[in-house]
Amino acid sequence: MQQIADHLGLSKFAVSKALSGKGGVSEATKDRVIQAASELGYFGQKNGYIKSQLPLEPHISNREKRSVLVLMPNIRFQTRESLYWGKIMEGISEELEARKLGMIIVSEAQSEHVMHVLNPEGLLGIVGVGQIESATLLEIHRLGLPLVLVDHEDALIPTDTVFANNRDSMLKLCAHLIGLGHQRLHFFGDIEFSRSFRDRWTGYRDALEAAGLDAQDRRDPMLRLQGVERGDYEPEVKAWIARRVSDNRLPTALVCANDSIALRLLGLLRELGIRVPEEVAVTGFDNIDDASRSTPSLTTVDVPKQAIGNRAVKRLIERIDHPGQPFEKILASAELVYRDSSASGGSGQSEQ
Repeated sequence: MQQIADHLGLSKFAVSKALSGKGGVSEATKDRVIQAASELGYFGQKNGYIKSQLPLEPHISNREKRSVLVLMPNIRFQTRESLYWGKIMEGISEELEARKLGMIIVSEAQSEHVMHVLNPEGLLGIVGVGQIESATLLEIHRLGLPLVLVDHEDALIPTDTVFANNRDSMLKLCAHLIGLGHQRLHFFGDIEFSRSFRDRWTGYRDALEAAGLDAQDRRDPMLRLQGVERGDYEPEVKAWIARRVSDNRLPTALVCANDSIALRLLGLLRELGIRVPEEVAVTGFDNIDDASRSTPSLTTVDVPKQAIGNRAVKRLIERIDHPGQPFEKILASAELVYRDSSASGGSGQSEQ
């Protein structure tokens, strides 16, 4: 803590307050301290940050703990009923049930509320699903509870993670489109929304570079779509497509960061009288149930959602049994699903 204080020109007391999670310093100071602590390796110290963990009752062993807490913040559409997250939750539940372990679900985004709920004395560990704020993850890390993250990672927190192989799968999907003759591809999503979206953008960009094609500039507004869960971006995208049609610059393939975006684009294209796949191909990612029911049916990438949930639980048990193992980033293979929304290129309009 003294090193961090010297690095930032703060008192050791202020650093202690910022790292304790109990307040007493401004949010700006807390953010500076957390960033500096991460850069100096503080959170990676096995006997450093977690030394202040809550004491566990010595008579409660791992064998007696029968529950795993599943933390999935209460963000719209990130619920058990969603076509994506719900399948992951099913996989987690299935694996825990097979091991005769209980599951406690907490849907709460604020770290102070989460910490009030936690009873580390009775928990084997935690599986975090989706986006979780750094402050919450830091508090869990401080308690010393084993933690596995699904579809999310945080540079501040050394922990095991489980993802789909987003980059390689998107690269294969784009290579497929290029192989069909598409030369003008365009990516749609918010590359700052999640690590998965960024990895999918990376796969898209790598595929185009390998084929000698240009990917759009990172400042392109279609890479910063707002409200991806709710579809707030629809008017902006519809206007963008209409301008491209008017200027004879409509791409021949629209590559979407997930199926939800792709399905909304299919609706917008239908409203504008643009035929899919005759005039433009559209692809998604995730293979949610609605992807096969759309008109036309959606070409996508099948993410093994339940298997990812299974694997997260297995990795948590491995971590509990072997706490000294190196942390792992596990990538589950995802397969391409060829449907009616993609076709050979060359039928689109000329690019200026």
